[in-house]
Amino acid sequence: MDAAIAQLVDISGSDAAMQAKADMMLERACWASQVFQRYDRERTYAIAEATARAAFDKAGEYGEWAVRETGFGVAKHKKLKNELSSVPFVEFYKDWDFVNPRMDDTSGLVKIPRPAGVVFALVPSTNPIATVYFKILCALMTRNAVVLCPHPAARECCIDAVATLSQAAEAAGAPEAVIQVVAEPNIPLINEFMRSEKTDVILATGGTAMVRAAYSSSNPAIGVGPGNAPVFVDDTANIDAAAGHIADSKAFDNSVLCTNESVLITLDSVAGKLKKALSKAGAHICSEDEVTALRRYLFHERGFNVEAVGRDASWIAEQAGIKVSKMTKVLVTPIDMIGFGEDLSREKLCPVLGFYVATSVQQATMQARALLRFAGAGHSAAIHSENVQTILDYSAAVESYRVVVNAPCSQGAAGFDTNLAPTFTIGTGFFGRSSIGENIGPQHLVNWTRIAWHKDAVHPSEIGVLSHPGPLQKSPSDGVPGETRPKRNMATDGVADKDDLRERIRLIIAEELRAVLKD
Repeated sequence: MDAAIAQLVDISGSDAAMQAKADMMLERACWASQVFQRYDRERTYAIAEATARAAFDKAGEYGEWAVRETGFGVAKHKKLKNELSSVPFVEFYKDWDFVNPRMDDTSGLVKIPRPAGVVFALVPSTNPIATVYFKILCALMTRNAVVLCPHPAARECCIDAVATLSQAAEAAGAPEAVIQVVAEPNIPLINEFMRSEKTDVILATGGTAMVRAAYSSSNPAIGVGPGNAPVFVDDTANIDAAAGHIADSKAFDNSVLCTNESVLITLDSVAGKLKKALSKAGAHICSEDEVTALRRYLFHERGFNVEAVGRDASWIAEQAGIKVSKMTKVLVTPIDMIGFGEDLSREKLCPVLGFYVATSVQQATMQARALLRFAGAGHSAAIHSENVQTILDYSAAVESYRVVVNAPCSQGAAGFDTNLAPTFTIGTGFFGRSSIGENIGPQHLVNWTRIAWHKDAVHPSEIGVLSHPGPLQKSPSDGVPGETRPKRNMATDGVADKDDLRERIRLIIAEELRAVLKD
């Protein structure tokens, strides 16, 4: 009996079983997306609002849970991130319309929104709940179904959060299964989701390897690249304000946001004053020996020491053998070069900040450019200056699609202390080998069908009022939802009935089991 059970366990993890698990969830998501796409804007927005309120109410609880489960970050900061990615996020898009057709009065073009359908969304361990909130609400505002896959290190809090938001959405009228979660994530199962023809788009937030896997899956993917933001403080900046912004940003949630400042670049004329201001703001300026100790602790032959991710500055200092105050927010490490040969100019998802002194504004700009080319191209950069021309020159030179001016980069590039679109998925564009350079939002989960008349034949005033088809009927005259999609290459090809689907999957597994037992 034990041997038979062991064989069955092996089969449950086989390629056929993994495909069956993915197919079952994705088939439900396909159905839900087809139903959801018949909803009007009022009903759609009401669902998003209700879900956002449920998310906001649990922001603090899930912030504490995420820190407890992962060991990353600061609970009160995660609470704030969770709150910002719930009600305020939906309010930011309240005047956007992702549901109704649009007409351009000048050209006469009519645009009809076409939701992606089924979104497969990867969730990182560093910002788990905020990313769950963000991706679910992006999907709801655009009438898409979403299947979320949490990082194993944040699995429990993510599963509970998805359940909370799913219940709130369905109670507000969303179709059943419009929000689902992969409860037992593993690499083979994730690969099945990513390469399935039932997945319409992958929304990838996570490590470089996972994002590259999403892009190579053969399905459309919206991915991100690593951050490594330079921040330049010139001699016209308000030094005290700049130091305060940088220290607060670098300490925010212990630097797990990829938008945090990685290396501070300044000029010799203000370097001393800036160090003093940073010390007043809660930073510890490391000695040469302390810099060596930190470099040795944070980096090894396999790369960055993941034990330091999201840890307090005082904890990291203790591990490196450095004595600092328990109140220390940031460890500042003076460095003499940027790029290969200086590991401290790499991305550091912890409150350790490189400090480089340039000889001129031009050299500072070129060093910031070099930093991003070394790592973090396309992601984020920051500058503190009162010289508009310097700001423009710097922004045009660095290979970044976000430049934050006189504000904390962690929050600013993510759209929470600036007027950029709020996001937890940063597009790195062509510089970062990504498909999109903007802050990712619900607008990226919709494409538009454009209806174009002959330019001399139709005047815009002749186009009638455009109406929405309304909710799907229980017995649709236009066929079963999902059957208008291309047929899938699967053992259950053409199956629409869920009981039939389950029976076919059961037969697949039973047949494989018989084959193994014969051996």
